[in-house]
Amino acid sequence: MADLKNNSQEILKIAYKILDDKMGEDIKILDIRELSPLADYFIIVSGKNINHVKTLADELEDHLYNNGFQMINKEGYASGGWILLDFGLVVFHIFDKEMRNFYNLERLWRDAKLVSIEELNE
Repeated sequence: MADLKNNSQEILKIAYKILDDKMGEDIKILDIRELSPLADYFIIVSGKNINHVKTLADELEDHLYNNGFQMINKEGYASGGWILLDFGLVVFHIFDKEMRNFYNLERLWRDAKLVSIEELNE
């Protein structure tokens, strides 16, 4: 089980750097391990517009694939308002600002532990 935890944390570290480098806004990492069997973590991030949202998704997909992580599912890319990338242990929710405000996943998953990037680097 430790290997899975290390893999999810490795995904988180790589992804956070990509999202930060590509100017993703309001990056939140939610630890949902105690709440759901869906995944270990959600990363929620906003893009400035639909093109930016798609760029963030493309960069995540490319970099994680190049680091040996396989995506299970991708949804919402055509519309670009909310793109979901499922890497099994980590699920990414990449929103434009309007869709993020409307769906407010942080409120829906408010019982999840918010994880800082500093905690991942410990």
